[in-house]
Amino acid sequence: MVPSATMSFEPLHHIPLLRGPVPLTHLLLRHFVRSGDRVVDATCGNGNDTLLLAELVGPTGKVWGFDIQREAVDGTARKLAAQGFEERVTLVAAGHETMAGQVEAGLSAVVFNLGYLPGGDRSVITRPETTGAALEQALGLLAPGGIVALTIYPGHRGGDAERRLVEEWAGQLPAPLFHAWRMGQTNVTADAPYVICVQKGA
Repeated sequence: MVPSATMSFEPLHHIPLLRGPVPLTHLLLRHFVRSGDRVVDATCGNGNDTLLLAELVGPTGKVWGFDIQREAVDGTARKLAAQGFEERVTLVAAGHETMAGQVEAGLSAVVFNLGYLPGGDRSVITRPETTGAALEQALGLLAPGGIVALTIYPGHRGGDAERRLVEEWAGQLPAPLFHAWRMGQTNVTADAPYVICVQKGA
């Protein structure tokens, strides 16, 4: 039975609202990332994922953050400095397809928030060819049990091609070496963003 709109309940303040795919990704990260871990934000964007990762790994952990747009890197740097997290994060003004040459192996998480920079130039987007290369590198850098978490936006120009690339990539990963999941809301439009999460087997 669907609750009536007139029914009133006290909100559960300790439970995050899963309003869209990013809060779902953050819920996963809070489960998988621990103090002292090494992680990657493959698309810094507005810096929110990088900030969360820096909080989760603590002062003994390490975060690498990538973005091709200087605007995104500089904005992320300011957010990290405001929280005193800058020492635990290395920001790289380059595409995520350069990850393998700059990151230490044994990662517990690699996060991708695909598409364009919110509030930025919508013609500058992540692209299938570079995202595909970065995903292959991410798998090689993961520790057993680590995850690659992607938020996918099929609704913008170029987004559907990237969606197909990621779906094909995740779908051909051999089980039980990898566990690939597709998670999205069912009460939204067909082109709404969603999450794909891949865990490396033990």
